[in-house]
Amino acid sequence: MSNTVLVVDDDDAHRGMLKIMLRSWGYAVDEASDGDEAVALVREKAFDAVLTDVRMARMDGIHALRGILEYNPALPVVLMTAYSSVETAVEALRLGAYDYLVKPLDFEALRHTLEQAIEHSRLSVENRELRRQLTDAAAGPGILGRSRAISEMLQIISTVAPTEATVLITGESGTGKELVARALHEAGNRAHKPLVTVNCAALAENLLESELFGHEKGSFTGADRRREGRFMQADGGTLFLDEIGEMPLSLQAKLLRALQQGEIQRVGSDAPMLVDVRVLAATNRDLRREVAQKRFREDLFFRLNVISIDVPPLRERAEDIPLLAAHFLERFAERNRKSIKGFAPQALDSLLRYSWPGNVRELENAVERAVILCTGDLILGPELPAGIAGATAPEEAHAAPGGEASLAGLPLDIVERKCIEETLRQVGDNKSEAARRLGITRATLHNKLRKYGLE
Repeated sequence: MSNTVLVVDDDDAHRGMLKIMLRSWGYAVDEASDGDEAVALVREKAFDAVLTDVRMARMDGIHALRGILEYNPALPVVLMTAYSSVETAVEALRLGAYDYLVKPLDFEALRHTLEQAIEHSRLSVENRELRRQLTDAAAGPGILGRSRAISEMLQIISTVAPTEATVLITGESGTGKELVARALHEAGNRAHKPLVTVNCAALAENLLESELFGHEKGSFTGADRRREGRFMQADGGTLFLDEIGEMPLSLQAKLLRALQQGEIQRVGSDAPMLVDVRVLAATNRDLRREVAQKRFREDLFFRLNVISIDVPPLRERAEDIPLLAAHFLERFAERNRKSIKGFAPQALDSLLRYSWPGNVRELENAVERAVILCTGDLILGPELPAGIAGATAPEEAHAAPGGEASLAGLPLDIVERKCIEETLRQVGDNKSEAARRLGITRATLHNKLRKYGLE
């Protein structure tokens, strides 16, 4: 759908000329012959931008600006003024106008200004919506997303959290399994007690046993005092065993006893101790396959897998990427004391096209890098990691014999189109910079964009 511009001018000839020009650029155009009519039209229908003269016989452009912004403060208004009225136009900027242009109009500047004004307005609306969604999500379990996969997972969490069931959380690395564990704890009956986390892959076998169950003084070299284990620290609360698939077989039997009997023994002690702990476990391994290959106890698997929650990979919930990216942008911009409004369209498009093998963790790292490198108020494509910035949809990739995308053998017009598309993606859709890099004028670039249907 084309963007609609309201042209306001009491000079019929000038207004007609602008109407023809804007339509040739692909805009839909409505007209008003004075400020009163413009304000009335803005109240009746939606516009993407307003282009208004300052000097008009009845209501002038400044009064029209006030009336328009009073009704819709987000609507970009561009003023046209004679050189002698520049001071008035500057005052209009203070009132909220997007920009002003001096007559006689430079049509290339007019086109660029309208493009920027509409894009700025669109980004503002998108960012406001993302901030609203972030605010809504802050009141929930801390898991961001509106996709069907995430909505179904949140429903399972809300159902299971108030119970005492052991939960096995599965999913690829970087999907946010620990967030699911935290959500289960905080929505459950043990939320007032601690959530204790143990990474089963981070410790050697002898240290992991002590970490879980504690030890007596002198039970091994370096045990200079008695130590309470994580089970005792979590007594009355929740114990989250991350990377449970990495636990040695010799410890799995002791964990099974703790789950079944509610009893543990410190290393070096024969006295059992009762504990009241809800256990949540997570793994990125296929535990059924591990059981089949005798690397994981079948009885422990069934004891852990009372309820299973599978965290979907990011590539299967791509509609959540803008919300997640906005969340990370807000966090890292604040941390690095930067004022960044959002992502340029081409940058966001790259984020949506990429397959995210590292899932949400990879997205978080990519946004942090982009924030650090960003020098403007929008994140552009080149500020993202190279593999992400150059991502293309599978159907658009042409496979070469070595597996890499190739343009060899394609018709020349397709090669030219792809070159223009890639350059625009790299510069965040900045057409002046794209024309400079391509070694052509901006007017030539626009002609080619129209030729290939890219406008």
